[in-house]
Amino acid sequence: MACRISELVIDAADPERLAVFWSEVLGYAELGREDDGSIEIGPPDAGFGGPQPTLVLSPSSAPRTGKLPLHIDVNPTDRDQDAELERLLALGAKPADVGQTGAESWHVLADPEGNEFCLLRARLRPIPD
Repeated sequence: MACRISELVIDAADPERLAVFWSEVLGYAELGREDDGSIEIGPPDAGFGGPQPTLVLSPSSAPRTGKLPLHIDVNPTDRDQDAELERLLALGAKPADVGQTGAESWHVLADPEGNEFCLLRARLRPIPD
């Protein structure tokens, strides 16, 4: 028996703002809120336990130091990388420098709270409904 990633938990100064951003990026919807201010987002039809992991944006006031030890990679599903880069920047992503050379086939971006993520080149098929 093996495990599967079901949720990714991200500490957030403003969980609401990050929930809106990541929902737009991934086509996710809000699945629920906890009393502690956490917001879970995920695929609108599958929700928790589906083929894609959900994201839990958990309130935290702890200061972030340095580059994240783990980051999210995303791939476009319905457009090429350049068009998706424009869309992500319009949603509030910012270019991020983590020491890349400029010759990479991916773009390093940061979400509205500075969490790095990469936009890869390959176009993936969307998850079927």
